[in-house]
Amino acid sequence: MTMLKDKIIFITGASSGIGTACANHFAKAGAKLLLCARRIDDLNKLAGQLQSEYGVEVFAFKLDVREQAEVNKILNTLPDKWQKIDVLVNNAGLAAGLDTVQEGNVKDWDDMIDTNVKGLLYVTREVLPQMVEKNSGHIINIGSIAGHEVYPKGAVYCATKYAVNALSNGLRLDLSGTKVRVSTVDPGAVETNFSAVRFKGDIKRAAAIYEGMDALTPNDVADAVLYCATRPPHVNISEIIIMPTDQASTTLVSRTLKK
Repeated sequence: MTMLKDKIIFITGASSGIGTACANHFAKAGAKLLLCARRIDDLNKLAGQLQSEYGVEVFAFKLDVREQAEVNKILNTLPDKWQKIDVLVNNAGLAAGLDTVQEGNVKDWDDMIDTNVKGLLYVTREVLPQMVEKNSGHIINIGSIAGHEVYPKGAVYCATKYAVNALSNGLRLDLSGTKVRVSTVDPGAVETNFSAVRFKGDIKRAAAIYEGMDALTPNDVADAVLYCATRPPHVNISEIIIMPTDQASTTLVSRTLKK
């Protein structure tokens, strides 16, 4: 992966799950890593591990992508050597609750919209101008199959991921005529702490989501992200939908029942 050596890769939400897996994949490829998350202790631990294992440069910092002023301030005051970002992986995102709209929790809606849509926009807005200026760069958005197919009690989360899909398509139009690439990687069921967050720490309920199936792992998704980032400059992977073999749609999952 010599094409990524010493390239600056910025990953949001890097302290766990898909974000951590992406950080490992890019570090193995020799990239320089710019990592942010809200959980700075977990992030610093990851940074130390990556530096020790792969010998790469890592700059980790605390950032809540929902806070536009914070995003603006921090990204515009990065050390000079970290300013020219080559690849942005918009990974920070969450699901909160599983309710009908008529029974929905408005706070959950705000958390999802603020993180999955507005947070992605805030970060992209700060990073993209320098990519356009140098006529080089790559935005990779982590979407979801939920951005292609709505499921019961998931209307708002699905709406945010439909927005990620629309924003990715819109970015390609806005960037037409430049060499800046835009990809989206849209996974089905991935076994991370995603469901534990959605169900507010109810581990038993979260585990039931993956019971009896072979779900994707964060490494499966990170491998797809790395694939997008390592194509020749004239090739843009616009969209990857990656699903477990056991999953045919958002609601149709083949499960092996325990005897």
